[in-house]
Amino acid sequence: MDVGLIGLPRAGKTTLFNLLTGAGIDVKAYGRTETHRALAQVPDPRLDRLAELYHPRKVTPAQIAVVDVPGLSHTEIGGPNRFLNEVRLVDALVQVVRGFPSEFDGPPHPWADIEDMELELNLADLDLLQRRLERLRQGKKVPKEVQPELELLPRLVAALEAGRRLTQVALTEAEEKLLRGYQLLTLKPVIWVINLDEAGFRADRWPDQQRVGAEAEAKAIPVVTVAGDLEAEIQALDPAERRAFLADLGLEEPGVARVARAIYQRIGLISFLTAGEDEVRAWPIAQGTVAKKAAGKIHSDLERGFIRAEVVAFADLDRAGSMAAAQRQGWVRLEGRDYVVQDGDVITFRFNV
Repeated sequence: MDVGLIGLPRAGKTTLFNLLTGAGIDVKAYGRTETHRALAQVPDPRLDRLAELYHPRKVTPAQIAVVDVPGLSHTEIGGPNRFLNEVRLVDALVQVVRGFPSEFDGPPHPWADIEDMELELNLADLDLLQRRLERLRQGKKVPKEVQPELELLPRLVAALEAGRRLTQVALTEAEEKLLRGYQLLTLKPVIWVINLDEAGFRADRWPDQQRVGAEAEAKAIPVVTVAGDLEAEIQALDPAERRAFLADLGLEEPGVARVARAIYQRIGLISFLTAGEDEVRAWPIAQGTVAKKAAGKIHSDLERGFIRAEVVAFADLDRAGSMAAAQRQGWVRLEGRDYVVQDGDVITFRFNV
């Protein structure tokens, strides 16, 4: 899955991209048109604990692909542009919103910036669906196979005209499947990241805070606050100084770690874990994945020759202190191919090919 960072220029998108991926892109290249893509690690304290238990040669966290999309300028709002083409290609959106005063752009207006972006996405979806609906209605006789589409699209158009996101429209599984090829922008999962300066972050106070919070709750959109420039400075420190600085801010981890996990959860991913002397690793899978399919995430041979999964919840393994102790407590279970894997399951797959 690709996660797109979007927002107005100078909101801090590229700073967040660098924090997530370590890419080191020049954040002062205002007006750039190129797209950047890199992998971001998803912090998972469970891996640290498993590393203590197994002393592996390497530790591999889950990863997500992050795309830094060129900024949408105010002059482009309402019209076709490259920005929309780039955004259609990603699976989820993270809008970075300026919550700090700027010498170039003046005081922050987070809700106005969010509204601008929501309007742009809404209008793009509305235009696409209206044109599709017009083409469907042009024929003298409507083919039976497009009848469900012809019944669904007016409902979506009405929602968009009322200013609603398509994520707020109740859809059946069949309707969701019907819409997959459209790449609708307001149907993509979204997160709002409010980028603050140090003062705003320490005070946990920023303009439009209540309004943004109310709208986010109404639309079921997660909101995460970060201090991008401050966190870039913290990331450059050695580990001991970094911990001290975070403690001074009252944080156990950087805000960017919260962003990474929020993205992971918003796109419907969980992690199952594998542990041994060679490697401790988190494997990202979609919620609801069964054991046989999860085995295939590691290697197709494991899925093809699946026999069973030996499963222990991370919390039980942590409490036991070793796999042997967890087995003595009866916390290690044997599960079949149709077992629905849960987040944090530590799994050993048995197979034969």
